[in-house]
Amino acid sequence: MNTKDLPAFQKHIRIYLGVFVALLAGTLLTVGISYVHFGHAGNITVALVIAALKAALVAGFFMHLVSEKKSIYTVLGFTAFFFLGLLVLTVWSMQDHPELTANLTPPPPAVAGTPHVP
Repeated sequence: MNTKDLPAFQKHIRIYLGVFVALLAGTLLTVGISYVHFGHAGNITVALVIAALKAALVAGFFMHLVSEKKSIYTVLGFTAFFFLGLLVLTVWSMQDHPELTANLTPPPPAVAGTPHVP
């Protein structure tokens, strides 16, 4: 390695160490926040927001997306849009099932004296 390349190399090392510290802090934040009760939906939302921020750091710096051309962001935007659309459609359709296709009530308790059939 040439000595003229050393400052650029040190700059990249500082960036990677900063991202590592941010990812470590995000992990510790996720663990710490898991002990706080925000309600079922609130805890899931907070965990997904932290995970999305950590994924953005990994994609941006370790996968070098911060130095890509603008066209890659357009493709990434379309991908995120369609992923969210499919996610919304899936959640929306969870309660849309024909009658008698899902038994949502627990079975009745067993009656004493009936023979057990394995």
